[in-house]
Amino acid sequence: MTTTHIDNVRVSAQAQVYFDGRCVSHALTLADGTRKSVGVVLPATLTFGTAAPEVMECVAGSCDYKLPGSDQWLTARAGDRFSVPGNASFDIRVTDAFHYICHYG
Repeated sequence: MTTTHIDNVRVSAQAQVYFDGRCVSHALTLADGTRKSVGVVLPATLTFGTAAPEVMECVAGSCDYKLPGSDQWLTARAGDRFSVPGNASFDIRVTDAFHYICHYG
């Protein structure tokens, strides 16, 4: 099920801009201290690094992704999620805007 809204959050007004503007996100902190980010990746092929484990939720659009240790591209569409381990990197390929929520932890 795709998340359509998140209630009771503190939002960082300053955007985090990566890869020359091809990825833009905003940090969220929930009332219980849980951190998330919401953003969009514009058409590109990029490599992201993780500090902590992440779950990427596709809110709209789609992306292809390649997890650490794999040579296989998989596809995520609206409503799909994929997990990435901490202290790793993963590749993402986007042909149209990919809207996401990143769940940390």
